[in-house]
Amino acid sequence: MRRRDVVTLIGSAAVAWPFALRAQQKAVPMIGYLSSNSPGAAAPALAGFRQGLSEAGYVEGQNVAIEYRWAEGSYDRLPAFAADLVGRKVDIIVATGGPAPALAAKSATSAIPIVFASGGDPIADGLVTGLARPGGNITGVSFLVFELSAKRLELLSELVPHARVIALLANPGNPNAERNIGHLQEAARAKGVQLPILKGATESEIDAAFVSLVQLRADGLVVGADVVFSMRREQIIALASRHALPTIFYSREDAVAGGLISYGSNLPSAYHQAGTYTGKILAGAKTADLPVVQPTKFELVINLKTAQTLGLTVPRSLLTQADEVIE
Repeated sequence: MRRRDVVTLIGSAAVAWPFALRAQQKAVPMIGYLSSNSPGAAAPALAGFRQGLSEAGYVEGQNVAIEYRWAEGSYDRLPAFAADLVGRKVDIIVATGGPAPALAAKSATSAIPIVFASGGDPIADGLVTGLARPGGNITGVSFLVFELSAKRLELLSELVPHARVIALLANPGNPNAERNIGHLQEAARAKGVQLPILKGATESEIDAAFVSLVQLRADGLVVGADVVFSMRREQIIALASRHALPTIFYSREDAVAGGLISYGSNLPSAYHQAGTYTGKILAGAKTADLPVVQPTKFELVINLKTAQTLGLTVPRSLLTQADEVIE
């Protein structure tokens, strides 16, 4: 072979190699994971998502990549994060931690598929037009954390039957805060209890809220469903213990960490479904063909050790309802 031919071949290979490399890189789909939560607080749910994704045939770091964007409770960061993921041309956006991330993603793109994992009502929130046929480029899992608020107040009333004042801790920065408050106010009227609303999101605001609870002589506390409170779980549990205040949460993880009682969907299971949907869409399924999934079973978890510390006797009626009792 002549020297000129060898040089030509080398030059052609040098030009072709970047194109081949880019083609190989493009063959690995990219997921944009948009969350209002923090990595630590979201760890159990994220593990469920990865498991569902794996069972659908996609393993992070092997045949799929994930770009994470964590708002860490700052909802106003979500629109910029969503726009950034769209600009990076991800293949799908997974929006988790309430309706706000999903709404941000929906506002940012009508072309990229979106899978949400949200505690809100997806129709009332304006995410989809129907559950069976969501339409557009979005579908996902709704685990009804806000709709279960009234049930949490009822369960706490059963646990503390003498309660006359049961407060709600709400994050004013949550777009669904007012709706959640509405659910609780209606339930409080039905139970004949007072429902003072304490608002806070930062460490100092939550400390101040518990000072107010003492001044109000509250008999119990409902912690609103919000990622901020998941991120500050240890602080809230410690304050509830210090002030001997019976407190109900929305996730099993809170009761496992030392909270008195929790009631809600199994979050890792819900995120598992979101992972399954993500894998199906990456494999070619259309969002419009995947109905929004809602849970049919809710978990009641009671921490007996915490109840004993608070001097509470858990009624047998609650113990028989419980899906898990931590001793």
